[in-house]
Amino acid sequence: MSLGAALLVAGALGYAGFQALGLKGFSAGIAAEALLVLVVVVWTSSYLFRVITGRMTYMQQRRNYRAEYDALTDQQLQARFDAMSPEEQAALLASVSGEKPEESQDKVSSDS
Repeated sequence: MSLGAALLVAGALGYAGFQALGLKGFSAGIAAEALLVLVVVVWTSSYLFRVITGRMTYMQQRRNYRAEYDALTDQQLQARFDAMSPEEQAALLASVSGEKPEESQDKVSSDS
């Protein structure tokens, strides 16, 4: 059922409900309309609040996915690094830091 059809049905039910409570004709219609407007305003406000605070479902799913992805890749990278020989680790660290592998190896040797 589309949103418009749901609001139409809600309005008809509200009109019938207000008539059952004793309101007649236009009074029941105005009361039902006021209730529907209130519902739409509250619903829209809650949506805008979630947009402003960033707590929308999609945004939360993206944050959760990114955190899990980062944790997994960190674990995988650490496992691959740990599987390397000390010389390969030193060469990799030297290439990342911009040093020559010999300089890095000398530092590792002098630290030992």
